[in-house]
Amino acid sequence: MTPAQETHPPALDVRGLVKEFHGREVVRAVDGLDLRVARGEVVAFLGPNGAGKTTTIDLALGLARPTAGTVRVLGQAPADAVAAGRVAAVMQTGGLLRDLTVGETVRLTAALFGTGHDVRASLERAGIADLERRRVGRCSGGQQQRLRFAMALVSEPDLLFLDEPTTGMDVMGRRDFWSAVRADAARGRTVVFATHYLDEAELYADRVVVVSRGRVVADGTAAQIKDAAGVRTLEDAFVRLTSAVGTSAGGAR
Repeated sequence: MTPAQETHPPALDVRGLVKEFHGREVVRAVDGLDLRVARGEVVAFLGPNGAGKTTTIDLALGLARPTAGTVRVLGQAPADAVAAGRVAAVMQTGGLLRDLTVGETVRLTAALFGTGHDVRASLERAGIADLERRRVGRCSGGQQQRLRFAMALVSEPDLLFLDEPTTGMDVMGRRDFWSAVRADAARGRTVVFATHYLDEAELYADRVVVVSRGRVVADGTAAQIKDAAGVRTLEDAFVRLTSAVGTSAGGAR
């Protein structure tokens, strides 16, 4: 742990988090989840569909209220951290106007946070400076995701959430996107990303958190999780952990 991590609140501090949705039946999407992310970490958030990944991210962004438990982001309530521009997110879809250019889109985002934000730098760090004059509607899916990344960077957030950001991208698009993310993370930004691509977790994350049925069932490096599950691949560990009920990978955090 670095001195900065010791003296500042963690980037994300989730304790006993519960989220229920009430309809004909009560659905508990998040079930007593605990998670602490230190500043500067790059954390992969893995789980099958319905495991509670996106719901947890929504709660951390202040988009929903927990049924029970607490979420603190950089020592603040999620909504306060988002309003201050300290937290940003790259979601799978939405948020883009097809008739604007790439540059206009990022400048519009920057205007929401006032003056002093370097639009050109955000475009360059997202790897799309050469697309500044292109209409959003003429961008590929991968280029649009890197545009969302540039929009997220413009406020210089301390914490960045990525919710399955490379879904639907081809191999080259995924590689280019993660190259931009890792280059930015090297500056010290905290990144939490949900993904279905286990190779992304193994290649790009410092730490892997596996959730199943709304709970953390494993937490550690990819190597720790594989060792604790007694298997050779992260895919085998993932299947074993998410298929088991009420078990966790002892030995991993």
